[in-house]
Amino acid sequence: MPGPLLQQGATVVCMHGGQAMPTVPNPAVTLSGMPSSLLPEPWSVIGCAGIPPAGIPPCVTAQWTAGTTRVTSFGQPLLVLSSTAVCMPTGTPLLPVVAQLRVTAM
Repeated sequence: MPGPLLQQGATVVCMHGGQAMPTVPNPAVTLSGMPSSLLPEPWSVIGCAGIPPAGIPPCVTAQWTAGTTRVTSFGQPLLVLSSTAVCMPTGTPLLPVVAQLRVTAM
């Protein structure tokens, strides 16, 4: 999945509008001075209201399922704008919206 690498501070939201951010940034690779993100590390989601009338709880965490295939850090794939993630406990995806555009990877 080629694309711009995701950094701490990138705009990533859940389907209900909650803001997602990495719980463990990767300072070994920085992008415009901000740490990058590795695939296996979970992300936290704050500000998600869920959908109370439908009984859908708020998103709390997210786990990424796909990242770079050729570029790694500490042997782990990095996250790119086209990476996919699943929120818990809802099972809905995260939506990477804005990332830095200077560094791309495959």
